Amino acid sequence: MSRTERRACWAVVPMLLAAGVALAVPPGLEGLAGVWDKLDPSRRQQLQERAATWERWDEARRRAFVERMTEWDGLAPGEQAAFRVRYRAWQDLTNYDRARVRAAATAYAGLPDDERRALREQFEALDVSERRGWLLGPELGADYPALQPLLAQVPADQHDALLRALRGMDAVQRRDLAVLVQRTAPQDRDQLRRELVSTAASNRGQWLRGRLGR
Repeated sequence: MSRTERRACWAVVPMLLAAGVALAVPPGLEGLAGVWDKLDPSRRQQLQERAATWERWDEARRRAFVERMTEWDGLAPGEQAAFRVRYRAWQDLTNYDRARVRAAATAYAGLPDDERRALREQFEALDVSERRGWLLGPELGADYPALQPLLAQVPADQHDALLRALRGMDAVQRRDLAVLVQRTAPQDRDQLRRELVSTAASNRGQWLRGRLGR
């Protein structure tokens, strides 16, 4: 059994073990029964859901999945890391932003080859941080250069809340925030982030005007 085939089995075997089904554990999975009891309940549920999905698939779909996993295993660690970053960024987008990205992808695919190549070259010429900024979606991506000092080196416990706050602001509020960011000394930006996140959405306009008026 290949590494990829074993990984496909990992989604199925735990569910059967949890249900008390007698099962000969495939090679490489002999220790799974002991590990299962130690897993977090949410992780066990996730594996059970994946197992149920696997059981519903026909042979062709399972084979296609194994082929994709084999292709994934063949990627260099850096390429895998880049895919994970893009996947996480996609999951974080709102449904509205995803729809806009899909529409843009369709429009891009319909362009002549030379126009697609020119756009690709323009994108690749951007600073690395600005390219990563576009992973935040069409709106925040456009505002990223001005907001970058606030988004740089965000503590892990503030990251999700900060993005929710920014996505909850309108274009005028983000423009005002960008001005405030530029006026704020680097050592004071963490406090600015905390104030932004802790301010209710209904009060952010007033908060911004007050901060800008200081």
